[in-house]
Amino acid sequence: MKLSILVTGGAGYIGSHMVKLLVREGHQVTVLDNLSTGHRDATAGAKLVEGDLRREADVARAFGAGRIEVVMHFAASCYVGESVQNPAKYYANNVIGTINLLEAMRRADVSRLVFSSTCSTYGDPVALPMSESHPQLPVNPYGMTKLTAERAMSDYGRAYGFDTAALRYFNAAGCDPEGELGERHDPETHLIPLVIKEALRVRAGGNPEDTQLNVFGDDFDTPDGSCIRDYVHIADLCAAHLLAMERLLGGKVSGFNAFNLGTGKGYSVKEVIETCRHVTGQDIRYKIATRRAGDPARLVASAALARTELGWSPHFNELSDIVDTAWRWFSRQPSPTS
Repeated sequence: MKLSILVTGGAGYIGSHMVKLLVREGHQVTVLDNLSTGHRDATAGAKLVEGDLRREADVARAFGAGRIEVVMHFAASCYVGESVQNPAKYYANNVIGTINLLEAMRRADVSRLVFSSTCSTYGDPVALPMSESHPQLPVNPYGMTKLTAERAMSDYGRAYGFDTAALRYFNAAGCDPEGELGERHDPETHLIPLVIKEALRVRAGGNPEDTQLNVFGDDFDTPDGSCIRDYVHIADLCAAHLLAMERLLGGKVSGFNAFNLGTGKGYSVKEVIETCRHVTGQDIRYKIATRRAGDPARLVASAALARTELGWSPHFNELSDIVDTAWRWFSRQPSPTS
């Protein structure tokens, strides 16, 4: 069945990969994005409505472009550190923007939503691996605003019959396996792109000793002292969104439902760097820096519910495969001085 789908934030990292998959599946896609962090050229095959979720008129334009049957909501501010420094931005984008979207859906009689959520809604782990029943006690405004959005969706489900699948990512990673799309954040805060950019600097003739790559803390309670995270490939995330949409449309997911997305494997920061060394063949060095406030030692997902309820399982199970897709994409990009 071919659908008309609105993708908010569809010009961003995860959203653009989702748009590519939906277009390939034959769906009619409308993207709503303010292009503050997204890229116009990443929305090929979709209709782009340039607008901001914080402005009701912009959201109305997106719904006025044609009948919408399903919404996928990726648009959000997503830097933990920035959220602590500027919580107003996060409450405006992530909460007010989401409410504007939900109200536009109500007016348009659209009741099915797939939401890009985060493991940051859980806060510090009290048990590992973390399941959907883990307490939700966010430790920063980013996680709190995402949790607030989830709560609104749950309330809209009870009151107005909305059906929502909230997908709580652990660490999104990697690039389009076909090399057409990649990770273009400014500033970049994700570990794998930062390590790869250091590898590219060394490959271009830079002295490995001049590294600007930081490892924030080497005294965690982990085997090598660096913190451990669960990395899930961008293509696997998109596959989960497609499955969630299909379950919503088939009536197999109703009301508000949350699903973790992760591989269940944890890799330390130092293991990620070593994997990047192996994949790139470059002498990647790093410096030890002080811990960042609020960094837990381990974050690892239990994705058992997504496996049983959505029929999802990650294809990219090995960290080296995830890194390889990122290395191939970044290697093809023009150097900053070219």
